[in-house]
Amino acid sequence: MLTIKLTRIGKKKQPQYRVIVTEKGRDPWGRALEVIGHYNPMVEPKIFTVEKDRLAYYIGNGAQMTDTVNNLMINYGFHTGEKRQKVHITAKRIARAAKKKK
Repeated sequence: MLTIKLTRIGKKKQPQYRVIVTEKGRDPWGRALEVIGHYNPMVEPKIFTVEKDRLAYYIGNGAQMTDTVNNLMINYGFHTGEKRQKVHITAKRIARAAKKKK
């Protein structure tokens, strides 16, 4: 299965990221099938570029995006849908928090 994910590049405390397509179990710092974009959160405004045609090709062939990449794509208008939450809060924890507020 193919995955679209971020891999970190750049100097210490100056992160930049590549948007890569790779196999799911493969190391993100290893060899990627293709680099389809870049993300630089350190400049203002933040820069996020993606090759739309290659993104559509890989999604059409069944590639899955990580939660972070999915949320970035939605923020910058490259993809539609709902954002995914990284942290899932259980119903039991929500009930406990509501109980404490009372």
